[in-house]
Amino acid sequence: MKESAGRKQGGASPCAACKLLRRRCSQDCVFAPYFPADEPQKFASVHKVFGASNVNKMLQELPEQWRGDAVNSMVYEANARVRDPVYGCVAAISSLQQQIELLQTQLAIAQAEMVHMRMRHFSADNTAMDSSGNAYDA
Repeated sequence: MKESAGRKQGGASPCAACKLLRRRCSQDCVFAPYFPADEPQKFASVHKVFGASNVNKMLQELPEQWRGDAVNSMVYEANARVRDPVYGCVAAISSLQQQIELLQTQLAIAQAEMVHMRMRHFSADNTAMDSSGNAYDA
């Protein structure tokens, strides 16, 4: 068997999940690859929001190649939920959408100003002055 990233040689140090749950960390611990001992807050926030049992079920139901992404998503959502218990990551998404709308409006205004400046420059280039200072179309 290969050694899990969250434990030292010989399984002497449990992963962050097993340490928090105060249980023995086995070689086939589903948490160990994703919650290393040196990142205890990562599992603590996930456990606080989702519960260890639910996280265990979710990870075991997923193919192994998707588990890392699932853990990253759970950690992100848990941290957002700790910061904002009501809206969680929806608050961040909403804020980003508002920023996008504002930036799109600012971009449209800047583009309109550029068109206006080009038109003014174009009309100035096509207007010539005679020797007495009167303007006429060239």
